[in-house]
Amino acid sequence: MSTSTSQQAAEGAKQAANEAKDTIKSAVDDPKGAKNNVIRQPWMKAALPFINGGLGGMTATTVIQPIDMVKVRLQLAGEGAKTGPRPSPLQVTREIIASGKVMDLYTGLSAGLLRQAVYTTARLGFFDTFMIALTKRAEDKGQKIGFAERAAAGLSAGGLAAMIGNPADLALIRMQSDGLKPKDKRANYRSVFHALTHISKSEGIYALWAGAFPTVVRAMALNFGQLAFFSEAKAQLKTKTDLSSRTQTLTASAIAGFFASFLSLPFDFVKTRLQKQQKGPDGRVPYSSMVDCFRKVAKDEGLLRFYRGFGTYYVRIAPHA
Repeated sequence: MSTSTSQQAAEGAKQAANEAKDTIKSAVDDPKGAKNNVIRQPWMKAALPFINGGLGGMTATTVIQPIDMVKVRLQLAGEGAKTGPRPSPLQVTREIIASGKVMDLYTGLSAGLLRQAVYTTARLGFFDTFMIALTKRAEDKGQKIGFAERAAAGLSAGGLAAMIGNPADLALIRMQSDGLKPKDKRANYRSVFHALTHISKSEGIYALWAGAFPTVVRAMALNFGQLAFFSEAKAQLKTKTDLSSRTQTLTASAIAGFFASFLSLPFDFVKTRLQKQQKGPDGRVPYSSMVDCFRKVAKDEGLLRFYRGFGTYYVRIAPHA
């Protein structure tokens, strides 16, 4: 290396060090200004929808995890029997507490948090990104974005995120349903990572994507209800009512939560059954596919079984809307 090249490299390093020093000093002297500068960076603007979505989803999951636990147990009660038990959410809650402790209602929380960190981060991030692109395209044409565009953004975002988050979703169902097995057959998962490792080793890596198809369909139906109806409801409330901004948001969430629950619960039900099942002594599983699960449940348990626990599911979904 020549002397001039070495000198140039040294000068460049010195300049970079000085710039870093100035940046640190500026951050210490004016933290608020430094924060604003970071937020205004292009990479941060692109990342914010994903960060906000993930943090919001994880917060909601922490609050509603006991409700999700009850929802899963309701869906698995009386499997394969039309006249099986019909427990209420309160009965299921009592049974869980009676068989262990109150914190058992938070079984699978680590999986729920990982799922939200992956799924919700991607879902809301993709949705915001799609909406920004669609809004710009509409404005360039002198038009306003409509319901069809919101629906397309919601469906696409939900489907893509569901595929990415399916392993965490599967781990959540396995952890929540493990307590229904006889004690000698329980896996006793210690955490989501233990569950993912155990399932991969005992059933193969592809088992982590069991129930992926109904998971994707559920997510698309859920997002169609959550994101599209929320955006549409809020737009309508803004133009046709004098409600405050907060009231508009809460009302739009309630409306979106209802449609999201109604459209997605049957697929959520099938997803839970498929992700919970494991091979029996004969090497076979109860359901061979999503369609097979729909057919057997409708025949053996009745069509209304798909909507068991609708109220519990709605309470679980509404905060995410």
